[in-house]
Amino acid sequence: MNAPKTWRPRLAPGTAPVLVVLVALLLALAFAGPAYSEPAGWLALLKRAAPLVILAIGQYFVIVSGGFDLSVGSLVTAQVVIAARLIDGQESATAWVLMLLLGLGALVGLVNGLITTQLMVPSFIVTLGMLLVLDGAVFLWSGGAPRGALSEGFRVLGREGADLPLIGTLPWSVVVLLVVLAGAVLFMRSGTGRTLIAIGDNETAVHLAGGRVARLRLLAFVLSGVLAAVAAIVLGGFAGVSAQVGQGLEFRAITAVVLGGVLLGGGRGSVVAAAAGALSLEALFSLLNLLGVSGALESAVQGAIIIAAVAYASLGSGERLRVRGRRDVAGVAPAPH
Repeated sequence: MNAPKTWRPRLAPGTAPVLVVLVALLLALAFAGPAYSEPAGWLALLKRAAPLVILAIGQYFVIVSGGFDLSVGSLVTAQVVIAARLIDGQESATAWVLMLLLGLGALVGLVNGLITTQLMVPSFIVTLGMLLVLDGAVFLWSGGAPRGALSEGFRVLGREGADLPLIGTLPWSVVVLLVVLAGAVLFMRSGTGRTLIAIGDNETAVHLAGGRVARLRLLAFVLSGVLAAVAAIVLGGFAGVSAQVGQGLEFRAITAVVLGGVLLGGGRGSVVAAAAGALSLEALFSLLNLLGVSGALESAVQGAIIIAAVAYASLGSGERLRVRGRRDVAGVAPAPH
């Protein structure tokens, strides 16, 4: 009689390296900064990283399916500016403005997805255009100087938390991050999530198998837009209102996803690794700040990470192709993947 199978946690390919990098950065932070000798220091790191991790999860959905979303940084800025203008310090307006922001995020994602899937315009061009549209709209509406104010109720998620024994105050933004991450993991383990990855790997095969390629890619863009709205709500809560609050976040999110081992062009990568990549990026910048390294180097660091990660992934892909080629020559059928 066969013994019953037991479930064992298994890391997706490409996850282990980013986890090693993350652990190394956290250890370096523990030695470099006295603030990280207590739970409050680590929770503060998670609080700062929460918006970027949430954005990276949304970016992951798009990249793993074979696209890009360059509009999320400008969308975050637009969301915060719109919220401040509409709320203008009035608590009574908080609830409906929050719903409006989530709807706006979904709408922007829907437009990006429809143009990409129905008009067959490359997502890089579509979302770059959306970035410029949102930037121009925000500047036109605000004149470069956002008006209004966010209510205290709006800022709860970004500023406050729950008091717990032993660890102190658990920020609500960290709770939101954990909920989003758990939902993303469950989604990617579903049939829909697996098909999304398959689309990035071989769109034609999914289409021939009856998969709804356009619909799933559209869903990826909508999810990215909604999570950008969530990130804006959290970020606006503790960063306040600024016309530059989301500037550069789209490139940070892409850097985080690539650092997490997600293959540009789609078809490989885990959402946990993408989240770990975002947290690693925030830990790296915190470490550089503690060491007194100029913040002007952040862009250079991001560029170096993207080049190195893509080069590493390309070498790995090339090696797999060579192994598969040798198997074909030897008359051995390639293993399914």
